[in-house]
Amino acid sequence: MRLVMKFGGTAVDSGKKIVHITNLIKSYHDKGNDIIGVFSAVTGMTDEILNVSGYVLKRDKRKIKDFINKTRKIHVDIIQDCVKNKSHKAKAIEVVEALLKEMENILNGIVMLSEVTEKAMDYLLSFGERLLTPIVSYSLLDKGLDSVFLTGQEAGILTDSKFGHARPLLDTTKIRVKYNIDPLLKENKIPVITGFIGGDQNGNITTLGRSGSDYTATIIGVCVDADEVWLWTDVNGLMTADPHIVKEARVLKEVSFAEAIELSLFGAKYMHPRALEPVMDTKIPIRIRNAFNLSNEGTVISKNPSKSSQNIVKSIIAIRNTALIDVSGGGMVGAPGTAAKIFDALARKSVNIMMISQSPSESSISMVVKKDDLDTATTTLDLTLLDKVIKNVRVNEDVAVIAVVGSGMRGIKGIAARVFSSVSKDNINVIMIAQGSSELNLAFVVDNTDCEKAVRSLHEAFMLGKLK
Repeated sequence: MRLVMKFGGTAVDSGKKIVHITNLIKSYHDKGNDIIGVFSAVTGMTDEILNVSGYVLKRDKRKIKDFINKTRKIHVDIIQDCVKNKSHKAKAIEVVEALLKEMENILNGIVMLSEVTEKAMDYLLSFGERLLTPIVSYSLLDKGLDSVFLTGQEAGILTDSKFGHARPLLDTTKIRVKYNIDPLLKENKIPVITGFIGGDQNGNITTLGRSGSDYTATIIGVCVDADEVWLWTDVNGLMTADPHIVKEARVLKEVSFAEAIELSLFGAKYMHPRALEPVMDTKIPIRIRNAFNLSNEGTVISKNPSKSSQNIVKSIIAIRNTALIDVSGGGMVGAPGTAAKIFDALARKSVNIMMISQSPSESSISMVVKKDDLDTATTTLDLTLLDKVIKNVRVNEDVAVIAVVGSGMRGIKGIAARVFSSVSKDNINVIMIAQGSSELNLAFVVDNTDCEKAVRSLHEAFMLGKLK
């Protein structure tokens, strides 16, 4: 088989874990499989780089030096624990030191401008993955496996120039990646590729957005005609609910692409919302597996799941740290473009609206946003639209979104009745409701204090704890 294996940051944040991961790769490679590795940065590294950009704005060179030294220690310690051959170890440290020097020079250069552009930020963020891949590659060489480390850009991923959330230009990318990777596989080499990173037509480094390594893996998978793409994490797979909320939560053995997209959009961890786009029209299945629990087969995401897996409801998702904004006013009634003005004003301030509901009278619109965006959203509405398009802005600062997801809901009568009957029995008040025309999910808003109770109630009502 030809397998693309992606490993998240929690799977590679110590030398001991990298030894485990490289042994895992070796076990599959020794069975005659072609293996392509895609790797995230060490856990927390992306956040550390984002933090250091703040020091740049303050021209704090001491904090920059501290960051470089801390980053050096993390990666050199990992090398010491996972690369035993002296020659390989020296080469790995040499590569890491060169990258750290490059990053420090860039940071000190940006200090002079006291400005971090989106283009510069993408360049900085790329160092997390670029520091990790040579370590993995030399650890594989340590085990007698021929390995080559590449950035996503070097592998051939071409994107547009929307820095921070670039999109791949797939037709060209397919040609380039196949041209670069196929010869390596024919030579029995294991390509170790940075996740998250691409490059635009001008040669600038771009990034695919947070958790973009999943996206990289599926892009590579399509380009090289992989048999499967495996997303290795530290969880057993997609689940019927958050196990921290529901003790009886089960691993979902099989879900459809459509269901997996809904789960990722509604906050299911360990999968980028756009990761399934490249494989949607292919027969390439995605597996989500626990790198530290190999006995569990995880979750398979496929185009046509077996009938045995087609339950009415698959999972209950809770999204917390959200807020509800209600805007209203008599002037909104029958006024074309009111909603467009509201959404455009918020979009200009990069406020993402997670859920929308409008009353049939057209006199009010309810929106759910992340709590972090609440101040920006309310200030924007007050300054630009209050007393012009809208008359009142009301806020509930502490709500949770509950989403009931499952393709088996399509065309089945009484699902909404079962959902709301279940939560009403536990005396939970539903504040807002939204359901898409796909009928793949039914989402509603409750007070955050009722969140866990609602999830447990629905998990029990649809008997998800008894899934086999």
